[in-house]
Amino acid sequence: MPSYHKLVRDKIPEIIKMNGQKLTYRRISGEDFIKEAKETLKEEMKEYLEAQNAEQAIEELADLLEIIYCLAERHGYSKAELESIRSDKSERRGAFHEGWFLETVGDDDY
Repeated sequence: MPSYHKLVRDKIPEIIKMNGQKLTYRRISGEDFIKEAKETLKEEMKEYLEAQNAEQAIEELADLLEIIYCLAERHGYSKAELESIRSDKSERRGAFHEGWFLETVGDDDY
């Protein structure tokens, strides 16, 4: 029986049971949950970086959003509050759409 030892989406244990497979699982919370959610975030980012096409990339971006929303909630913020913070920051500092790539900063004359 393969071992996974990782956070999974809420319906995964039920899906595994419906497929007639045996499993062991438990609910985690608190700092254990945050730690495992951060690991999942890293795993999903890796999968996004390894995506071979736009369809795979968008699937992985959706997974990233799901774990980000979950982490925001665990830190006491709703999706709407997260979006408001993102929007405010975008308004103040801009987004990443224009492709500016900063190379140097200094007090020297150009």
